[in-house]
Amino acid sequence: MLHLRSLTLKGRVFRYLGILLGCLISSSSINLFVVPAHLLSGGIAGIAMIFYYLFSLPIGVQMFLYNLPLLAAAYKTLGREYTLDIAFGTILFSFCVDATRFLNAYAPVPDTMLAAIFGGVLNGIGYGIIFRMNGSSGGFDIVAAIVKKYYSLNMGSVIFAFNCVIMLLAAALFGVMPALYTLICMFMNSAVTDRVVAGFNSRKVVLIISDHVQPISEAIICEVGRGVTFLHGQGAFTRKERNVLFLVCSLTQISKVK
Repeated sequence: MLHLRSLTLKGRVFRYLGILLGCLISSSSINLFVVPAHLLSGGIAGIAMIFYYLFSLPIGVQMFLYNLPLLAAAYKTLGREYTLDIAFGTILFSFCVDATRFLNAYAPVPDTMLAAIFGGVLNGIGYGIIFRMNGSSGGFDIVAAIVKKYYSLNMGSVIFAFNCVIMLLAAALFGVMPALYTLICMFMNSAVTDRVVAGFNSRKVVLIISDHVQPISEAIICEVGRGVTFLHGQGAFTRKERNVLFLVCSLTQISKVK
């Protein structure tokens, strides 16, 4: 029992450290690439950046304040456990954004396009790590979860709609060019986030139809080191019963299987 509790504690510590790492990477991306290039981010951070550019208000403090009513709404609609879990990432991310503000002075890329690309990639890595740890940075994630509960709308569509409004506002305030560069940054962010969350180890499903499934399966198990499952199939034309080999392997193992 003590051993299980110890593992649970270790798992929680590892998860919180992962969320912290993701928040540091994302906040560093914002202060190294996004803010110096006068670009925006999605969600609550994007709104905070607009007011930062207009009135020099700290981005992290704004994010924390804007998230407070959202957390209160989440507490009422989604429950205490969900709210406490998401509040950790929200507070941590807000703190990291202001704590890494000094990186504005070390912006490595003067070109706006490169800033949009590298800012989106680095931000996506950070968000991907947060999501892989089942964490969240708050913001529109909370709004989307509430909307999904009451209206059964897709969370991704809700967040995308809010981000479109932010882009229109940015275009009206700062011009079309910054908004277009921001879209590039957001696209890179989304693509890299999905890749990090899904993992880089792609897998392939292999189906083998043969009259010699037994020796083939033994060879795959011994030489490739992958497990094999027998599926029972029937030819639609001949009505002949036969086994189908089913296995999942990495890309590098495809040639060995062949």
